[in-house]
Amino acid sequence: MPALLSDIALIFGRYARQTLRSKFQIFFGVLTPLLYLLFFGPLLTDLPLGSQGDSWQILVPGLLLQLGLFGATFSGFALIIEKQFGVVERMRVTPVSRLALLLGRVLRDAALFVFQAVLLVLAALVMGLRAPLAGILIGFAFVAVLAAGLASLSYALAMKVSKAHEFGPAVNAISMPSMLLSGLMLPMALAPSWLDVLSHFMPFRYLVDAVRAGYVGDYATTTMLYGVLMALAFVLLSVTVGTRVFKKAGA
Repeated sequence: MPALLSDIALIFGRYARQTLRSKFQIFFGVLTPLLYLLFFGPLLTDLPLGSQGDSWQILVPGLLLQLGLFGATFSGFALIIEKQFGVVERMRVTPVSRLALLLGRVLRDAALFVFQAVLLVLAALVMGLRAPLAGILIGFAFVAVLAAGLASLSYALAMKVSKAHEFGPAVNAISMPSMLLSGLMLPMALAPSWLDVLSHFMPFRYLVDAVRAGYVGDYATTTMLYGVLMALAFVLLSVTVGTRVFKKAGA
């Protein structure tokens, strides 16, 4: 175990230093949800959204998870580039744990998206968001778990494909329906009954609902419980799949 933790810290440090050298990567990822916040959020201010909390308490949690959803699913692009330049081949001959090769990357991604989430929430506070500190921290935790799970699956997919033009369409085919059926922008309670029922088969909906509950101070509820259980199940399954792919590929 100490050796595994040391390997994870080594890989995390390598990729964290790469990220810190790229200010573009740090700040560009938050641009899309920030634009939604600035130009879409004010449109909801006076609308009855059929949910507890004001429009900012509904929109911001969705934007936080959108940040993790769209950012982490594309994490595998970097691995494809590393494969093309032989970085993965050189890592294969090192004694570093294959699990650490995955978890080090994943933890870097989780840290990056949480930092971007902090920037987004700070901007939302300026725009008018009011939420309890505990709820905001819960939102950051959900972003970290979602990013870790999606990044694991993204890296697993990147190990299976060899070209970026194969990776992109596959990611879009997953991320777009996930966004539309999770109620990221608006509560699914506003949807027709058939669409609301269909959305319950999308795991990310439970995460969105849980963060929104946290933003209005509802912590000890079934909504929060379902969100936590779904998030933990998702990240455990995703990391397991990613680890098996990495071990099988010898990455």
